[in-house]
Amino acid sequence: MLSRTAANLFWMGRHLERADTAARLLDVGQRITLLPNTASGYQNEWNSLLQASGTADLFARKYGEISQENIEEFIFFDRDNPSSVMSCIERAREAGRIVRTALTSQVWDALNVAYQDLRKLEKTPRGKLDTASLTDFTTSHTSTVRGAINATQLRNDGWHFMNLGYGLERADATARLLDVKYYVLLPRIEFVGSGLDTYQWQVILRALSAHRAYHWAYGGDITAGRVADFLILNGESPRSLITSLYEAVWNLEGLAKRYGDTVPNTARDKAREVLTRLQAHNIDMIFDEGLHEFLTWFIGEIGTISTLVHEDYLLGGA
Repeated sequence: MLSRTAANLFWMGRHLERADTAARLLDVGQRITLLPNTASGYQNEWNSLLQASGTADLFARKYGEISQENIEEFIFFDRDNPSSVMSCIERAREAGRIVRTALTSQVWDALNVAYQDLRKLEKTPRGKLDTASLTDFTTSHTSTVRGAINATQLRNDGWHFMNLGYGLERADATARLLDVKYYVLLPRIEFVGSGLDTYQWQVILRALSAHRAYHWAYGGDITAGRVADFLILNGESPRSLITSLYEAVWNLEGLAKRYGDTVPNTARDKAREVLTRLQAHNIDMIFDEGLHEFLTWFIGEIGTISTLVHEDYLLGGA
Protein backbone atom coordinates (compact mmCIF):
# COMPACT_ATOMS: atom_id res chain seq x y z
CA MET A 1 0.00 0.00 0.00
CA LEU A 2 1.25 3.49 -0.84
CA SER A 3 2.28 5.49 2.23
CA ARG A 4 -0.08 8.28 1.15
CA THR A 5 -3.03 5.87 1.14
CA ALA A 6 -1.99 4.43 4.50
CA ALA A 7 -1.70 7.92 6.00
CA ASN A 8 -5.19 8.92 4.88
CA LEU A 9 -6.74 5.74 6.27
CA PHE A 10 -4.84 6.12 9.55
CA TRP A 11 -5.93 9.75 9.95
CA MET A 12 -9.48 9.02 8.88
CA GLY A 13 -9.74 6.71 11.89
CA ARG A 14 -8.04 9.19 14.21
CA HIS A 15 -10.18 12.15 13.12
CA LEU A 16 -13.42 10.21 13.53
CA GLU A 17 -12.45 9.14 17.03
CA ARG A 18 -11.31 12.68 17.84
CA ALA A 19 -14.68 14.09 16.74
CA ASP A 20 -16.38 11.59 19.02
CA THR A 21 -14.13 12.66 21.90
CA ALA A 22 -14.83 16.37 21.34
CA ALA A 23 -18.58 15.71 21.59
CA ARG A 24 -18.07 13.66 24.75
CA LEU A 25 -16.07 16.51 26.29
CA LEU A 26 -19.05 18.78 25.73
CA ASP A 27 -21.25 16.21 27.44
CA VAL A 28 -18.94 16.21 30.45
CA GLY A 29 -19.13 20.00 30.71
CA GLN A 30 -22.90 20.10 30.37
CA ARG A 31 -23.41 17.43 33.03
CA ILE A 32 -21.03 19.15 35.46
CA THR A 33 -23.03 22.39 35.23
CA LEU A 34 -26.05 20.51 36.61
CA LEU A 35 -24.27 20.44 39.97
CA PRO A 36 -24.67 23.20 42.57
CA ASN A 37 -22.03 25.84 41.90
CA THR A 38 -18.63 25.52 43.58
CA ALA A 39 -16.46 28.24 45.05
CA SER A 40 -14.47 28.55 41.83
CA GLY A 41 -17.59 28.68 39.68
CA TYR A 42 -18.36 26.92 36.43
CA GLN A 43 -15.57 28.69 34.57
CA ASN A 44 -13.12 26.19 36.09
CA GLU A 45 -15.13 23.22 34.80
CA TRP A 46 -15.42 24.57 31.26
CA ASN A 47 -11.79 25.65 31.28
CA SER A 48 -10.78 22.13 32.26
CA LEU A 49 -12.26 20.82 29.01
CA LEU A 50 -10.10 23.24 27.05
CA GLN A 51 -7.07 22.10 29.00
CA ALA A 52 -7.90 18.46 28.30
CA SER A 53 -8.21 19.03 24.56
CA GLY A 54 -5.01 21.09 24.49
CA THR A 55 -6.79 24.10 22.95
CA ALA A 56 -6.99 26.55 25.87
CA ASP A 57 -4.54 29.05 24.33
CA LEU A 58 -6.27 29.00 20.94
CA PHE A 59 -9.66 29.55 22.60
CA ALA A 60 -8.33 32.43 24.71
CA ARG A 61 -6.92 34.21 21.66
CA LYS A 62 -10.14 33.94 19.68
CA TYR A 63 -12.93 34.16 22.28
CA GLY A 64 -11.44 35.48 25.50
CA GLU A 65 -14.45 34.98 27.76
CA ILE A 66 -15.09 31.41 28.91
CA SER A 67 -18.80 30.65 28.64
CA GLN A 68 -20.83 27.60 27.73
CA GLU A 69 -22.00 29.19 24.47
CA ASN A 70 -18.47 30.10 23.38
CA ILE A 71 -17.06 26.70 24.28
CA GLU A 72 -19.84 24.84 22.48
CA GLU A 73 -19.17 26.90 19.35
CA PHE A 74 -15.42 26.36 19.66
CA ILE A 75 -15.46 22.63 20.39
CA PHE A 76 -18.23 21.74 17.97
CA PHE A 77 -18.35 24.14 14.99
CA ASP A 78 -15.16 26.22 14.89
CA ARG A 79 -12.99 25.33 11.87
CA ASP A 80 -10.09 27.28 13.39
CA ASN A 81 -10.00 24.64 16.13
CA PRO A 82 -8.32 21.56 14.60
CA SER A 83 -9.91 19.35 17.27
CA SER A 84 -13.51 20.56 16.81
CA VAL A 85 -16.18 18.14 15.64
CA MET A 86 -16.56 20.14 12.42
CA SER A 87 -12.82 20.14 11.65
CA CYS A 88 -12.40 16.45 12.45
CA ILE A 89 -15.35 15.20 10.40
CA GLU A 90 -14.37 17.41 7.47
CA ARG A 91 -10.83 16.06 7.58
CA ALA A 92 -12.00 12.48 7.97
CA ARG A 93 -14.31 12.88 4.99
CA GLU A 94 -11.54 14.48 2.90
CA ALA A 95 -9.14 11.67 3.81
CA GLY A 96 -11.83 9.15 2.82
CA ARG A 97 -12.47 10.96 -0.46
CA ILE A 98 -8.77 10.82 -1.38
CA VAL A 99 -8.70 7.04 -0.82
CA ARG A 100 -12.26 6.42 -1.98
CA THR A 101 -11.27 3.26 -3.88
CA ALA A 102 -9.89 1.75 -0.64
CA LEU A 103 -13.28 2.08 1.10
CA THR A 104 -16.45 0.08 0.61
CA SER A 105 -19.49 1.99 -0.61
CA GLN A 106 -21.12 1.52 2.81
CA VAL A 107 -18.20 3.16 4.62
CA TRP A 108 -18.02 6.05 2.17
CA ASP A 109 -21.79 6.61 2.30
CA ALA A 110 -21.80 6.68 6.11
CA LEU A 111 -18.86 9.10 6.15
CA ASN A 112 -20.34 11.36 3.49
CA VAL A 113 -23.79 11.43 5.15
CA ALA A 114 -22.16 12.43 8.45
CA TYR A 115 -20.43 15.33 6.71
CA GLN A 116 -23.52 16.49 4.80
CA ASP A 117 -25.73 16.29 7.89
CA LEU A 118 -23.14 18.26 9.85
CA ARG A 119 -23.18 21.04 7.25
CA LYS A 120 -26.97 21.22 7.58
CA LEU A 121 -26.66 21.33 11.37
CA GLU A 122 -24.15 24.17 11.08
CA LYS A 123 -26.85 26.35 9.50
CA THR A 124 -29.27 25.81 12.39
CA PRO A 125 -29.65 28.81 14.74
CA ARG A 126 -27.57 28.08 17.83
CA GLY A 127 -30.51 28.85 20.11
CA LYS A 128 -32.32 25.81 18.73
CA LEU A 129 -29.43 23.46 19.57
CA ASP A 130 -28.48 21.99 22.93
CA THR A 131 -25.40 20.13 24.10
CA ALA A 132 -27.14 16.77 24.39
CA SER A 133 -28.36 16.89 20.77
CA LEU A 134 -24.89 17.85 19.52
CA THR A 135 -23.32 14.97 21.44
CA ASP A 136 -25.93 12.47 20.24
CA PHE A 137 -25.54 13.67 16.64
CA THR A 138 -21.80 13.07 16.72
CA THR A 139 -21.71 9.75 18.54
CA SER A 140 -24.49 8.39 16.32
CA HIS A 141 -22.72 9.27 13.08
CA THR A 142 -19.25 8.18 14.19
CA SER A 143 -20.68 4.87 15.44
CA THR A 144 -22.39 4.33 12.08
CA VAL A 145 -19.11 4.83 10.22
CA ARG A 146 -17.27 2.53 12.61
CA GLY A 147 -19.98 -0.10 12.22
CA ALA A 148 -19.73 0.08 8.43
CA ILE A 149 -15.95 -0.37 8.66
CA ASN A 150 -16.30 -3.41 10.91
CA ALA A 151 -19.05 -4.96 8.81
CA THR A 152 -17.76 -4.42 5.27
CA GLN A 153 -14.03 -3.65 5.03
CA LEU A 154 -11.55 -6.33 3.99
CA ARG A 155 -9.19 -7.25 6.83
CA ASN A 156 -6.11 -6.09 4.92
CA ASP A 157 -3.40 -3.53 5.63
CA GLY A 158 -5.89 -0.68 5.09
CA TRP A 159 -8.04 -2.18 7.82
CA HIS A 160 -5.05 -2.25 10.16
CA PHE A 161 -4.18 1.40 9.47
CA MET A 162 -7.74 2.59 10.10
CA ASN A 163 -8.08 0.66 13.34
CA LEU A 164 -4.61 1.62 14.49
CA GLY A 165 -5.71 5.24 14.17
CA TYR A 166 -8.86 4.51 16.16
CA GLY A 167 -6.95 2.65 18.89
CA LEU A 168 -4.26 5.26 19.46
CA GLU A 169 -6.74 8.13 19.45
CA ARG A 170 -9.09 6.33 21.84
CA ALA A 171 -6.26 5.58 24.27
CA ASP A 172 -5.25 9.24 24.26
CA ALA A 173 -8.87 10.42 24.64
CA THR A 174 -9.70 8.19 27.62
CA ALA A 175 -6.51 9.26 29.37
CA ARG A 176 -7.32 12.93 28.83
CA LEU A 177 -10.89 12.56 30.09
CA LEU A 178 -9.62 10.82 33.21
CA ASP A 179 -7.09 13.57 33.73
CA VAL A 180 -9.80 16.23 33.52
CA LYS A 181 -11.69 14.57 36.36
CA TYR A 182 -8.89 13.91 38.75
CA TYR A 183 -6.58 16.83 38.14
CA VAL A 184 -8.80 19.75 37.19
CA LEU A 185 -12.52 19.26 37.86
CA LEU A 186 -12.30 18.35 41.54
CA PRO A 187 -12.18 21.77 43.21
CA ARG A 188 -10.41 20.92 46.49
CA ILE A 189 -8.81 17.87 48.11
CA GLU A 190 -11.49 17.72 50.82
CA PHE A 191 -14.07 16.79 48.17
CA VAL A 192 -12.36 13.41 47.55
CA GLY A 193 -14.84 10.68 48.49
CA SER A 194 -17.75 13.14 48.75
CA GLY A 195 -21.00 13.15 46.82
CA LEU A 196 -19.48 15.68 44.41
CA ASP A 197 -16.52 13.37 43.81
CA THR A 198 -18.82 10.40 43.11
CA TYR A 199 -21.01 12.44 40.76
CA GLN A 200 -18.00 13.56 38.76
CA TRP A 201 -16.83 9.96 38.34
CA GLN A 202 -20.34 9.10 37.14
CA VAL A 203 -20.07 11.94 34.61
CA ILE A 204 -16.87 10.44 33.20
CA LEU A 205 -18.48 7.00 32.92
CA ARG A 206 -21.55 8.38 31.17
CA ALA A 207 -19.47 10.53 28.84
CA LEU A 208 -17.64 7.37 27.75
CA SER A 209 -20.91 5.38 27.44
CA ALA A 210 -19.52 3.11 30.13
CA HIS A 211 -21.91 3.57 33.06
CA ARG A 212 -23.86 0.34 32.62
CA ALA A 213 -20.80 -1.67 31.62
CA TYR A 214 -19.07 -0.49 34.80
CA HIS A 215 -21.93 -1.79 36.94
CA TRP A 216 -21.88 -5.10 35.08
CA ALA A 217 -18.18 -5.42 35.79
CA TYR A 218 -18.05 -4.12 39.38
CA GLY A 219 -21.56 -3.60 40.73
CA GLY A 220 -22.03 -1.69 43.95
CA ASP A 221 -20.77 1.78 44.65
CA ILE A 222 -18.88 4.06 42.31
CA THR A 223 -15.44 4.79 43.76
CA ALA A 224 -12.37 6.48 42.34
CA GLY A 225 -10.32 3.28 42.52
CA ARG A 226 -12.89 1.13 40.75
CA VAL A 227 -13.63 3.63 37.99
CA ALA A 228 -9.94 4.26 37.38
CA ASP A 229 -9.28 0.51 37.28
CA PHE A 230 -12.16 0.04 34.83
CA LEU A 231 -10.95 2.79 32.50
CA ILE A 232 -7.23 2.00 32.75
CA LEU A 233 -6.55 -1.69 33.42
CA ASN A 234 -9.75 -3.67 32.70
CA GLY A 235 -9.27 -5.56 29.43
CA GLU A 236 -13.02 -6.11 29.14
CA SER A 237 -13.72 -2.37 29.11
CA PRO A 238 -13.88 -1.28 25.43
CA ARG A 239 -12.50 2.22 26.02
CA SER A 240 -9.90 1.40 28.67
CA LEU A 241 -6.28 2.32 28.14
CA ILE A 242 -5.18 -1.30 28.14
CA THR A 243 -7.87 -2.40 25.66
CA SER A 244 -7.02 0.45 23.29
CA LEU A 245 -3.33 -0.41 23.55
CA TYR A 246 -4.03 -4.12 22.99
CA GLU A 247 -5.84 -3.16 19.77
CA ALA A 248 -3.01 -0.87 18.66
CA VAL A 249 -0.44 -3.63 19.25
CA TRP A 250 -2.60 -6.18 17.44
CA ASN A 251 -2.89 -3.93 14.38
CA LEU A 252 0.82 -3.14 14.44
CA GLU A 253 1.54 -6.88 14.62
CA GLY A 254 -0.69 -7.37 11.59
CA LEU A 255 1.22 -4.71 9.66
CA ALA A 256 4.56 -6.19 10.73
CA LYS A 257 3.52 -9.59 9.33
CA ARG A 258 2.53 -7.99 6.03
CA TYR A 259 5.57 -5.76 5.56
CA GLY A 260 8.22 -7.81 7.36
CA ASP A 261 11.72 -6.38 7.21
CA THR A 262 10.75 -3.65 4.72
CA VAL A 263 9.91 -1.37 7.69
CA PRO A 264 11.78 -0.98 11.01
CA ASN A 265 8.76 -1.84 13.22
CA THR A 266 9.88 0.61 15.90
CA ALA A 267 6.24 1.60 16.52
CA ARG A 268 5.29 -2.02 17.21
CA ASP A 269 8.25 -2.48 19.56
CA LYS A 270 7.44 0.72 21.46
CA ALA A 271 3.75 -0.22 21.75
CA ARG A 272 4.73 -3.64 23.10
CA GLU A 273 6.99 -1.95 25.65
CA VAL A 274 4.25 0.40 26.86
CA LEU A 275 1.75 -2.46 27.04
CA THR A 276 4.17 -4.54 29.11
CA ARG A 277 4.65 -1.64 31.54
CA LEU A 278 0.88 -1.13 31.75
CA GLN A 279 0.33 -4.83 32.47
CA ALA A 280 2.84 -4.62 35.33
CA HIS A 281 0.73 -1.97 37.11
CA ASN A 282 -2.23 -2.36 39.44
CA ILE A 283 -4.51 0.49 40.41
CA ASP A 284 -2.90 0.94 43.85
CA MET A 285 0.49 1.40 42.19
CA ILE A 286 -0.98 4.00 39.84
CA PHE A 287 -2.61 5.96 42.69
CA ASP A 288 0.61 5.78 44.74
CA GLU A 289 2.53 7.13 41.76
CA GLY A 290 -0.12 9.80 41.23
CA LEU A 291 -2.93 9.42 38.71
CA HIS A 292 -2.12 12.68 36.95
CA GLU A 293 1.55 11.77 36.69
CA PHE A 294 0.70 8.32 35.34
CA LEU A 295 -1.71 9.72 32.76
CA THR A 296 0.82 12.35 31.68
CA TRP A 297 3.35 9.57 31.11
CA PHE A 298 0.82 7.48 29.18
CA ILE A 299 -0.31 10.35 26.93
CA GLY A 300 3.34 11.07 26.13
CA GLU A 301 3.96 7.41 25.23
CA ILE A 302 0.93 7.32 22.92
CA GLY A 303 2.32 10.42 21.21
CA THR A 304 5.66 8.68 20.76
CA ILE A 305 4.01 5.59 19.26
CA SER A 306 2.07 7.78 16.82
CA THR A 307 5.28 9.53 15.77
CA LEU A 308 6.95 6.17 15.18
CA VAL A 309 3.99 4.98 13.09
CA HIS A 310 4.59 7.96 10.82
CA GLU A 311 8.30 7.23 10.61
CA ASP A 312 7.79 3.51 9.97
CA TYR A 313 4.91 3.66 7.49
CA LEU A 314 3.60 7.06 6.49
CA LEU A 315 6.59 9.08 5.36
CA GLY A 316 7.23 7.10 2.18
CA GLY A 317 8.74 3.81 1.26
CA ALA A 318 6.01 1.58 2.74
